[in-house]
Amino acid sequence: MSDQIDALLTENREFPPSSSFRKNANVSDPAIYSKAKSDRERFWEGWAEQLDWQTKWDRVLEWNPPHAKWFIGGKLNASYNCLDRHLDKRGDKVALIWEGEPGEVKRITYRDLHRDVSKFANGLKKLGVHSGDRVAIYMPLIPEAVVAMLACARIGAVHSVVFGGFSSEALRDRIQDAEAKVLITATSGYRRGNLVPLKKVADAAVADCPSITDVVVVMRRPAAEEADDTLRMQTGRDRWYHEVLHDADDNCPPEWVDSEHMLYTLYTSGTTGKPKGIVHTTGGYLTGCIATTKWVFDLKDEDVYWCTADIGWVTGHSYVVYGPLALGATVVIYEGAPDWPKQDRFWEIIERHKVSIFYTAPTAIRAFMKWGEQHPQAHDMSSLRLLGSVGEPINPEAWMWYHKNIGAERCPIVDTWWQTETGAILITPLPGIVPTKPGSATKAFPGIDAEILDERGNRVEVGGGYLAITSPWPSMLRGIWGDPDRFVKQYWSKWPGIYFTGDGAKRDEDGYFWLLGRVDDVINVAGHRIGTMEVESALVDHQSIAEAAVVGISHDIKGTGIAAFVIVKESQRAAAIKDPAKFEQELKQHVTDKIGAIARPEKILVTIDLPKTRSGKIMRRLLRDIAEGRALGDVTTLADPAVVASLKERYEEES
Repeated sequence: MSDQIDALLTENREFPPSSSFRKNANVSDPAIYSKAKSDRERFWEGWAEQLDWQTKWDRVLEWNPPHAKWFIGGKLNASYNCLDRHLDKRGDKVALIWEGEPGEVKRITYRDLHRDVSKFANGLKKLGVHSGDRVAIYMPLIPEAVVAMLACARIGAVHSVVFGGFSSEALRDRIQDAEAKVLITATSGYRRGNLVPLKKVADAAVADCPSITDVVVVMRRPAAEEADDTLRMQTGRDRWYHEVLHDADDNCPPEWVDSEHMLYTLYTSGTTGKPKGIVHTTGGYLTGCIATTKWVFDLKDEDVYWCTADIGWVTGHSYVVYGPLALGATVVIYEGAPDWPKQDRFWEIIERHKVSIFYTAPTAIRAFMKWGEQHPQAHDMSSLRLLGSVGEPINPEAWMWYHKNIGAERCPIVDTWWQTETGAILITPLPGIVPTKPGSATKAFPGIDAEILDERGNRVEVGGGYLAITSPWPSMLRGIWGDPDRFVKQYWSKWPGIYFTGDGAKRDEDGYFWLLGRVDDVINVAGHRIGTMEVESALVDHQSIAEAAVVGISHDIKGTGIAAFVIVKESQRAAAIKDPAKFEQELKQHVTDKIGAIARPEKILVTIDLPKTRSGKIMRRLLRDIAEGRALGDVTTLADPAVVASLKERYEEES
């Protein structure tokens, strides 16, 4: 970490907001930081008042660390806030501009979306879904996915979205943990011109999920194309989405729920093999979403806003669905890959739909850099006025490329830090008042107390340490589904009453935050968190593998890739040695099948042993050093130091 800190200390470029942007910005007075700090509860209450409530709250906050309740006694509905309240003034305004990878385009107004959400909500009720029931959603990025989320919220059901790139086993595990009653999926989705067979994956998952009573299936392609002998609809369990919609009433009054009513669970990787079902509730979460969407992105009524995230991740929840729609925005959603059919797909979309706000990940930006500036230069992107970055720390070189080639050196860049657990952005520049630095997320959002702490919890004024949040915020997670002890241990045990983010960070002399990545056994691959234990468990599940250790390695595009060191069972060693390349591909595919393509290792090294301490703990620090080609650190606690030298030699031979 010290090398990263030293490198960042040399970054001295600074980009203040232009006078024209500042003049028209939603926030133009720096005093907002001190005002929010002086009365944090009143600051957040002011944002909550911008939502529509059926019953106003009695108290703003009840804080019994680590448990928080916000806007106590208040009642509201998330679907109502995203739809109904806009109908009088924005009913005919486009809510969603959807583009499918093959090229379909749909423009869906708030009135259209309200109708479909109401009908599908009534359909879910006919299937026996009640307030508090969990509904799993496993879909491509199509409008029906947004409808499904908002329909659940409308009747008080808890949605649990699973990314459409996950395997059947990953889907099964999440459904089982949530005890979901209904699964909503699609026949297929598109990715780089290929069909992803979601229904087949869903069928394999649901076979081991007795809690599922019904599966609702969206027909992704025309019926004639879906007439495939391999597509099975199980009588009595499976139903077509369009038939559920057709048979339902378009009037569905919203279920007014308590501010602390669970809105959704979303699974994220942890330091153990079991994913964590992060719990978010309604009132505080929506408050955090609208505050950050309006101020961070400087969102205005006339904007065309595009966040490229899938709704399978928290960014899609907060900044594709709930934040923008609660504010009545026009939101672009795109199903496919950024390089299909050509590497200018994103820029073509921006040009055609006149996108003004663009929010994407450093992984994508590094890919754009690799493909070349000729692609954005071939398109008119003068509609852009603000850029954003999310998912992982952005390196200064990528930041500058983004600034020059996409923003034409005139668009502010908001580099945002937050997590599934935080629900909303916590560290970010406010584009009208905060000068930006390439690679820095700059300052905590008003009303957020972020700190750099050392191991003992002491404040680090300038330099590196652990990123922590020292006071409650409205959109904070309320727990881990079904595992209260893990909630406390994971996030609140390092320092009493202080939220431990799991990220390392640095603070410079201007008070700006620089994120350095995870400090635990979670690898941030292309902005998506993958637990090392998950990948290790998948590898050991293979019949040939006795033991595995996984570490993160530098990757030019993804930021971090996965390297695995495996010990082959003696009975299987001959097969592994016979064709090492084939064996490596087999293991990579096995991980892909067990978890999904996002967890596919970049490199797998077969070894006869792993570096362990005398107590038997694998020293992943040394494996990272080996994989990165660095000088080895202290090996005095190793049971057998010769193992490291042997591993290092083997890895260098194969790299």
